[in-house]
Amino acid sequence: MLPREDLLKGIENRDAIARVIDQADQAIKTWEVVCSDFLAPPELADMQQSFGRLTEVQLLPWGGYPQAERQRVAIARAELPLEDTQVEIAALDIAGNFLFDPATHRDFLGALLGTGIVREKVGDIIVLGERGAQAIVVPDLVEFLELQLNQVRSVPVKTRRIELSELKIREPKKKELTTVEASLRLDAIASAGFGMSRSKMVDLIDGGDVRVNWKEISSASHQLKTGDLVAIRGKGRLEVGEVAVTKKDRYRVQLTRFV
Repeated sequence: MLPREDLLKGIENRDAIARVIDQADQAIKTWEVVCSDFLAPPELADMQQSFGRLTEVQLLPWGGYPQAERQRVAIARAELPLEDTQVEIAALDIAGNFLFDPATHRDFLGALLGTGIVREKVGDIIVLGERGAQAIVVPDLVEFLELQLNQVRSVPVKTRRIELSELKIREPKKKELTTVEASLRLDAIASAGFGMSRSKMVDLIDGGDVRVNWKEISSASHQLKTGDLVAIRGKGRLEVGEVAVTKKDRYRVQLTRFV
């Protein structure tokens, strides 16, 4: 048995990680590969933190394509081979004519959950504009959704299984920029990266809208470092790149903003 309470110490998403711990115990006991439900990025970050020092098990997250946000995790004993084909996921095409009644990500998610399934069984949803969307789900639900998901908003849709290779993935738009700051404080770097005032950034941090590496950060003075990912609800993400110290002892920071 894994040290459950030690693994949950300091973890924000305790319920989700507790389920992964139970599944890891099962994988150790049965010598089989076990798959978690879909985990959101903050839960995946907690999982990496919790399991990072264990040697008994290995974890392999996969969401159907390299940039997937929501991912299932294959869990196996460290001695077993593990590859992403063992993460059980399936893709659905949700096709309809949305020209006169456009649907958003929330609309497609609402229609999926409206069939009675739970959020943990649904991965990423890729909205395709007037043609509909594609959704990644657990394979057990494919036939059910093919029968039950037949309308999104006012638009009739046809839902069918497709291959993962048919997913229409769009590369995220990104903007490279450089800023020179007196410190590596979160409010300073993020305000420069997102092009807003420092006071507005402090308000967002105080309001709980800012995460660093998917952890909510409530301190504007939090120190950033190379590789950190800053996400602001509704405004995208910012990756901290190379940091160099100038002759005047200021910090020149390379930033990549994803929209």
